[in-house]
Amino acid sequence: MPKSARAEVQPASLEDEITQAAIERLQEGGAGRMQEMMISLTRHLHGFIRDVEPTEEEWMAAIRFLTATGKKCDDQRQEFILLSDTLGATMLVDAINHRKPGGATESSVLGPFYREGAPDYENGADLAEGETGGESVLVSGRVVDLEGGPIAGAVLDIWQTAPDAIYAAQDPSGSSYNLCGRITTEDDGRYWFRTRKPVSYTVPGDGPVGAMLEAAGRHNWRPAHIHFMLSAAGYETLVTQLFTDDDPYLDTDAVFGVKDSLVVHYERGDEGLRLDHDFVMTAT
Repeated sequence: MPKSARAEVQPASLEDEITQAAIERLQEGGAGRMQEMMISLTRHLHGFIRDVEPTEEEWMAAIRFLTATGKKCDDQRQEFILLSDTLGATMLVDAINHRKPGGATESSVLGPFYREGAPDYENGADLAEGETGGESVLVSGRVVDLEGGPIAGAVLDIWQTAPDAIYAAQDPSGSSYNLCGRITTEDDGRYWFRTRKPVSYTVPGDGPVGAMLEAAGRHNWRPAHIHFMLSAAGYETLVTQLFTDDDPYLDTDAVFGVKDSLVVHYERGDEGLRLDHDFVMTAT
């Protein structure tokens, strides 16, 4: 049935009554944060339906999409997180929950490939295992507070893709910590380690979220980056990423994680690539 014909069949007042009844049922049934969120969800969901006026077939297709998204989830993969990421919802939640004062390092998403339990290394160590290829790079800098004072004993938990665009967390054996590690700052706040220059990679495209991206005319690439999670006594934990400035996907990151302040430049010298970057943490 054409949209205009459907509009003639159902009076607008009845449509409004359905929404109001659903909200009143929630208002009668409880209180607190859960009630607040459910009322808002209902209001916005009904608003979306009014806006696009889906056919019953389209609505069932949406339900089948969500069902398939749930079925794609397992212990190694969370398709709903991928859906949240690719809709920009994850970064919006991150932005709301990690509002930073001027001068502080901005946050970014944790991502699905963080592996707990990475080994502790001394400063100067190489995080690459065995015969890992790619361009070697020396990463160094300081961890400081908002006044520029050094933060001694700050732990940098680091992870990234290998040159083959695979994270250690994707290793089926579950034992690899290649290009993952924990470095602790010196008394002057300095840290340094060796790794490999990260590469662009694709988020999973073989599930319902991949099909959604294709249907929307979007790609599933992420620009090259290194993940960091910094922790120190008396400071807010900082989860962030450093993005390579010559990557072709900086402006179209599939998960909207790029922030201008997190785009960095790799210098090339006599001893190879070098990246210098200071992190600024905020006190709790």
